[in-house]
Amino acid sequence: MSTSDPSGYGYPTDPQNPYGQQNPYGQQPPQQNPYGQQPYGQPQQPQQPYGQPGAAQPSWPLWLSPPGPGGAPVPGTRTLASVGDRFVARLIDAGVLLVPTILLYAIIGPSVLYYVAAGLVAFGYEAAMLLTQGGQTVGKKVMKLRVVDLAHGGAPAENAYWIRAAVYGLPEAVYCIGSLFTLVNVLWLLWDKPLQQCLHDKAAKTLVVKEG
Repeated sequence: MSTSDPSGYGYPTDPQNPYGQQNPYGQQPPQQNPYGQQPYGQPQQPQQPYGQPGAAQPSWPLWLSPPGPGGAPVPGTRTLASVGDRFVARLIDAGVLLVPTILLYAIIGPSVLYYVAAGLVAFGYEAAMLLTQGGQTVGKKVMKLRVVDLAHGGAPAENAYWIRAAVYGLPEAVYCIGSLFTLVNVLWLLWDKPLQQCLHDKAAKTLVVKEG
């Protein structure tokens, strides 16, 4: 007797069809999907928008307009402040602080107390302006810039203003090291991509945008 199992004698030729039934109406059996892809005809999973958790691209707030072709801003939402505008705004603020700083130096002289006082003045100026002027200093007013919340683009909470001012101004109270930190802080936006945040922005979770 042959040991083979010829078809037609009760031995199924298809292990997935043990009874040898024909596929009615000529329909093809459903194909297996070894790669886990969506079956044909079913809706595909929507791709996550840019900036959402799980997206491959760097985080970008939905309220902030990304640059368009050629670097031009896309109209309709807020735009990120340029490096040049922020630099000029800081120069203006430094000019505002120059008078009290010179007075402190004339009164106290080059001492540890002078650096502590200068740091407190810088912190007080930054905090007072941001809290009373809606996220603007004198320099930011001139350059039409504003500090906003990273999450929603509106006004940050008061504690965010305090944190931002503290990280920016208080390091000046530490001789030499504080000045070095301040320099690194304000230059940080040059290599921070894509949002161009300084360290005080990161600490307070804020951004600087261009008004109008």
